[in-house]
Amino acid sequence: MRPIYKTTRLLILFLASVFFVEKSIAQEAPPQIDKRIYDIIANTSADRIESDIRKLADFGTRNTFSDTVSNTRGIGAARRWIKAEFDKISAECGGCLEVFYQRDLVTKEGNRRVPHDAYVVNVVAVLRGTDYPNSYVLMSGDIDSRASNTMNFEIDAPGANDNASGMAGTIEAARVLSKYKFKHSIVFVGLSGEEQGLFGGRGLANYAKNNNWEIVGILNNDMIGNIEGVDGVIDNRTFRIFSEPVPANETDRQRGARRFTGGEVDGISRQLARYIHKQTQTYMPEMNPMMIYRLDRFGRGGHHRPFNDLGYAGVRIMEAHENYNRQHQDIREENGIKYGDVVEGVNFEYARRLTAVNEISLAGLAWAPPSPKNVGIGGAVRPSTTLVWNESEDPNVAGYKIYWRLTTSPTWDNFVYVSGVNSYTLKGIVIDNYYFGVAAVSKDGHESPVAFPYRQIRIR
Repeated sequence: MRPIYKTTRLLILFLASVFFVEKSIAQEAPPQIDKRIYDIIANTSADRIESDIRKLADFGTRNTFSDTVSNTRGIGAARRWIKAEFDKISAECGGCLEVFYQRDLVTKEGNRRVPHDAYVVNVVAVLRGTDYPNSYVLMSGDIDSRASNTMNFEIDAPGANDNASGMAGTIEAARVLSKYKFKHSIVFVGLSGEEQGLFGGRGLANYAKNNNWEIVGILNNDMIGNIEGVDGVIDNRTFRIFSEPVPANETDRQRGARRFTGGEVDGISRQLARYIHKQTQTYMPEMNPMMIYRLDRFGRGGHHRPFNDLGYAGVRIMEAHENYNRQHQDIREENGIKYGDVVEGVNFEYARRLTAVNEISLAGLAWAPPSPKNVGIGGAVRPSTTLVWNESEDPNVAGYKIYWRLTTSPTWDNFVYVSGVNSYTLKGIVIDNYYFGVAAVSKDGHESPVAFPYRQIRIR
């Protein structure tokens, strides 16, 4: 009986040690939820968004080439009001926002949608980061509006949904997020000249490049208030996230390598879209995010594109079901159908929800460490996959998540958490059957966007 007793005792000690090891590993892993995110959602106000949409629509028209002198009508009055709102928010948080105009001259020559020379003026508010002040996450809305003929800058064009909704959401996000401190800088911006050729986005993207901004990503909000689609669908839960597959400025060598290694849907903008999708499903499960694998709507464009053109990550966030009777239309009624982008077509609660989607994504990105650098992968003709990366010098980094997914899956479905290392081998995971990535994780649980391993390494 004694040998059996000894064996049983050893088994108990072994199981206890296994339990202790697993428990200690679980304790070392960062938390998965940040309760501050729920406060951000709760503090986002549909009433304030409604008030701002009505104010913007009341300027009559915000056509890029409309009146700039009046204090009550035209784009000049609108942008001065937006700046005043940013200034007010900054005063309430002790001067936490750096508010300024960024402008570029647009000339009639060579631009078929430009009726006369004019300055395209953006309104910018920067909430400076504590750890990475030159690293930026941006949220944008468009200031300008248009009627049926974009060259007619005198006719009424209230642009309540397109795009007072996105602009009001951006202002509200500044109000809510200015109550917090973030590691990265957050930029809230009203962009002009969208309807005439994405002039404002191009101007700010060039400004960012010339000033060496390190951009984590831009969340462009263009129409976030309509729930009644021209297709007859009414949906106040679903929204779309448009993202391009790979950077527009990739090299021929990068394009050639991808033929053999994959990654056709794993560019930085697509990883940003996945990040927003995950944040929404984690903190706002009542919402239904749709990742659209396309730069923008078919044959159309938005203000994230100029950033994409320069190699920055950027997505478009918008309603799922558009109503074309309320877009780019003179206000009128024909055959019993009402046309025009008026306030009555905006659902303010839906705009609040999409504003909150932006806020929780901005907050998560701005609290997270930078994505791992120089990520490499190897494992050809092996029953395992090895990933390597540069270990972060950020003392707030707790560890890393090694992600993998089936090549046909749109989301990162599997992961293992590691710490104190800059390489890891997934045993039994064949490299040919999956895509892989690495994200850095902070001590409070916030993750960076996933970095896809385009670099091949040799395994000895």
